[in-house]
Amino acid sequence: MPKFSVIIPCFNAADTLSETLESIRLQTVSDWEVICVDDGSTDDTRLRILDAAKNDDRIKLVENPGKGPSAARNFGAELVAQGSIISFCDADDLWSTTKLAEVDAFFQTTHCDGTFGQIAFFDNNPSDARVFSTVPDKALSINDLLGENPVCTMSNLSIRRSSLQRYGSFDEAVVHNEDLEWLIRIVGQGGVILGRKSQQVWYRASPTGLSANLKAMEAGRRLAIATAKRFGAKPTRQANAIHQRYLARRALRMGHGKFLTLKFALAGLAQSPRGFMTPPRRGALTVLGAFANTLMPRRVARALFS
Repeated sequence: MPKFSVIIPCFNAADTLSETLESIRLQTVSDWEVICVDDGSTDDTRLRILDAAKNDDRIKLVENPGKGPSAARNFGAELVAQGSIISFCDADDLWSTTKLAEVDAFFQTTHCDGTFGQIAFFDNNPSDARVFSTVPDKALSINDLLGENPVCTMSNLSIRRSSLQRYGSFDEAVVHNEDLEWLIRIVGQGGVILGRKSQQVWYRASPTGLSANLKAMEAGRRLAIATAKRFGAKPTRQANAIHQRYLARRALRMGHGKFLTLKFALAGLAQSPRGFMTPPRRGALTVLGAFANTLMPRRVARALFS
């Protein structure tokens, strides 16, 4: 049996999936399987998977018996996967060639349930990435997750199969921020998730993807906060400020109107000026970008923000 099972939910991902699969095929470790869980695609997604499987029998196509990415991940991880380590990947993201090797080494030397690395955000080409995620020095806390989730995307997380079985699966009723709600449940039950300061994932910042839907993000956050309350936790003013900063940066990157970014930035500063401005460079650039966005052409404001 393979050590790693890589779960990829797929829905109309024909334009990006081949590149994603190639980044996995280029891993420096070979002890893996890829489970592509198709969610009823109407484009050439299935053909892309089948073509890849012809050249590499470690790649498998299965049908999602449910609906949505949470159901796809649950089905792939719980009923199909054979590996002792479950790594998730989205169908439009890319991995560094050493990602799985680094995860393997980390699990062998560190007592934890899950691990993640640093992410580079890009629009068209990975080499153009100028924005990178921050990896904390300690295990994730619920308060970390309610601020600016350091994991950022499921493409960045690997978890021991035994831990997944212990802490439970994704809530299939959550449409967005399902990963945040799930991580809060793991941490709330005592799970240990540690980051590693190594760039492992390139995240494709699609302006039309679900992650660009700010209303859906807020609805998902409300559910995540409700889950946190079950463990006696609620977001601090600092966490709320950091979340508003994240929304401001997201709105600016995706071009969501001239004043929405400023609205988020001002709301964050009202919650906790110190929280919003820490670290200073990130906070200052967000405020500068928010004001510049109301005065300058979008491309100029985005260049300034990046």
